[in-house]
Amino acid sequence: MSGTLSGRGRFSAAIALENENGYVAVIPDVKCISPKEGDLLRGRDPVATAEQLVRCGASVLSVVTEKKRFGGSPELLQAIAKETDVPILRKDFITNDEMLEETLELGAAAVLLICAIADENVLSGLYKKAIELGLEPFVEVCNCDEMALAKKLGARLIGVNNRDIMTLEMDDGGPSRTAALADGAPAGAVLVSESGIRSRGDAEMAARSGANAVLVGTALWQADDIEAAYKSLKVNRLPVDVKGGAANASYC
Repeated sequence: MSGTLSGRGRFSAAIALENENGYVAVIPDVKCISPKEGDLLRGRDPVATAEQLVRCGASVLSVVTEKKRFGGSPELLQAIAKETDVPILRKDFITNDEMLEETLELGAAAVLLICAIADENVLSGLYKKAIELGLEPFVEVCNCDEMALAKKLGARLIGVNNRDIMTLEMDDGGPSRTAALADGAPAGAVLVSESGIRSRGDAEMAARSGANAVLVGTALWQADDIEAAYKSLKVNRLPVDVKGGAANASYC
């Protein structure tokens, strides 16, 4: 790409530029509540903290807008979009075209589409509608069948959720799931390792699996120094450690 955004959506293009500079991108996830860990803000202003993360180097952000279980809101995304100038991913349980239209109006550049909550027909319709609106679809998978579906859709931005979204990520999954599924990703797709990234070692495992980026929420918000935590997770791109079919078996 050589420094240009041509040919990609703004969100994945920003990730690609970090990769060109030799790094796995870190996507800070602005999440107010963790169903497993509880309150993450601890009195901090999420908008001001998002601005702080952008100032210390974040080239993209993710914002959780689901309210009941994660404490987010559409208004939070809108406020962060107004105060920052980086592409933002909206994370929510998107199920209809109206939510996609709202996502665009709120100022997001990309939208999360979760394979686990929609059948193929619904997901395909949402994918096509997102593109029609100018949103970049971020297709989330957690097993081999879902990765195959993402490939069938022609997804160019794919996230492997290392935890089980159907149990609200109450499990202890980590980047080993990304390592197991990465071989099935479409050639040339931007691959993001989501959730369960707790340490620099976890980020390096994701990098060795071929991840272009790691999406990190809880570990950042639980840190006493969120800037230092962000910088500690920004690792160099590493040679891909090819796992082969046996490693994939437990997720198929």
